[in-house]
Amino acid sequence: MTSTRTLATSLMSLTTAALFALCSAGQATAAPASPDTKDVAGVSSAAVTDTSGADYWTPERMRSAIPADVLAKKAVERQKSNPAVLPEQAKGPETKIQGSAPQVQAKANASETPVSHIGKVFFTLGGTNYVCSANSVVSTNRNTVSTAGHCLNEGPGAFATKFTFVPAYLNGSAPYGKWTAKALYAPTQWSSSGSMEYDTGFAVMSQLNGRNLADVVGASGVSFNAARGLAYKAFGYPAASPFNGESLKSCSGTATNDPYNPQFNSQGIPCNMTGGSSGGPWFIGTSSSGYQNSVNSYGYGTNSTKMYGPYWGSVIQQAYNAASSAS
Repeated sequence: MTSTRTLATSLMSLTTAALFALCSAGQATAAPASPDTKDVAGVSSAAVTDTSGADYWTPERMRSAIPADVLAKKAVERQKSNPAVLPEQAKGPETKIQGSAPQVQAKANASETPVSHIGKVFFTLGGTNYVCSANSVVSTNRNTVSTAGHCLNEGPGAFATKFTFVPAYLNGSAPYGKWTAKALYAPTQWSSSGSMEYDTGFAVMSQLNGRNLADVVGASGVSFNAARGLAYKAFGYPAASPFNGESLKSCSGTATNDPYNPQFNSQGIPCNMTGGSSGGPWFIGTSSSGYQNSVNSYGYGTNSTKMYGPYWGSVIQQAYNAASSAS
């Protein structure tokens, strides 16, 4: 179970045209934000009280978890019926926080050699099991992972339950264990309105066997308010056809603005990853050792040749700060 609290609220809504998100979440409705706080960058969070996630996610359940693009399509229709123009996102000073490398070895080889700090996340919403991708990021608590906002909160709606991170997942294996979340964080603009501009979330994981996540698998550095148009390498576990979600994949390229919905403020790189890859990290540069600066968020249609990710500005940084400093 999750118990939800709002640190601050912000009124945002989403307009869209034929948007196909790669993974989504459940079926509850959040309370509307107060109109007098529309310019306040907020963070919503949920404390996770259900600790059964690791036991619940058997290899069979992990393989059968659904990339929830079918629910994303429902969210799109809901958002199209309530259009609004998004204000331009404020840009703060560029911030980089250096990560740490683990002293571990790769466990196996696939299309991409498994990366210790990148993995799959499994969660439940509305009684259905779903799957996304995620990454361990540097944090004060040494137990924080990044993913897409729609991989932990419906946007708008309930937060996920049984949220579990499996780093370096490969063919049903969990070489570094199954890490369960104790708290979930998202920008209020996502949790209250489903604004694709802020489609990022962070989960604080419980210790496993008395150890912190970052000490076991490492943690990527993060960057906010960076220049646009950078070269990226993105990773994820696409599970919808023609992929099966059992191994790590990647895409590389120079980011360009979304020409179809510029109000999302998103950037895209050449990529054909499908449902299940949502939440996978974007690294500046050409390897998984760079600074993370976005996540896989959405594409257009089942044969999309571009993956779009949100711009990590000050609003998403505030969500990261809240998760990173949580005890």
